[in-house]
Amino acid sequence: MFTGLVLGMGRVESADNMGGETRFGIRALFDLDNIVLGESIAVNGVCLTVETFGERWFTAYASAESMGVTNLGGLKTGSICNLERAMAVGDRLGGHIVSGHVDCVAQVTEVRPAGESKAYRLSFPQKQGKYVITKGSVALDGISLTVNACGRDWLEVNIIPETQKATTISGWAPGRKVNMETDIIGKYVERMIAPWTGAETGDDKPSGLTMEFLAKHGF
Repeated sequence: MFTGLVLGMGRVESADNMGGETRFGIRALFDLDNIVLGESIAVNGVCLTVETFGERWFTAYASAESMGVTNLGGLKTGSICNLERAMAVGDRLGGHIVSGHVDCVAQVTEVRPAGESKAYRLSFPQKQGKYVITKGSVALDGISLTVNACGRDWLEVNIIPETQKATTISGWAPGRKVNMETDIIGKYVERMIAPWTGAETGDDKPSGLTMEFLAKHGF
């Protein structure tokens, strides 16, 4: 589990492709100490497991599934990525709950100045739109961000100077593909009410969830 507060950036030292799977060697560009064998480190928001390590570097394996649904396939030797270690119990939750399991790849469509900040608009598959709400949270390339505005297949975020400096986001431009993880709370709520909405079976029948039903059950 992560928080979306990127610790710093790393540089890909190697990317050994093995028929769709890849083993990455990554060197942190900050003081990444006390690495532990088997620990989880998010690379551009993708939870990967440390296989070997040394001073400020580690290797991690990405399966064909991870490579297929994320932007890790675009990483090559010399690429810069965002890094975050798994949250420790008792840590401050400064961002939001991030699982490191990417839902889709979004694409930057517009970048414009907004005072000292920058506003970014991204498009994404429409089926993810139900999990994105204004003033809600989203993780983009592992960065916890607040949604300023959104539609069925797009969202906008405002990036402050500190985030621009500390992450890869300063290099984003129209056409850039980034990993997107929506807020996990919405997914759990959807699953819990699925028996009353038909979503569990894929039925298109009208939802049985009404204001009367919610009131009756204490909501």
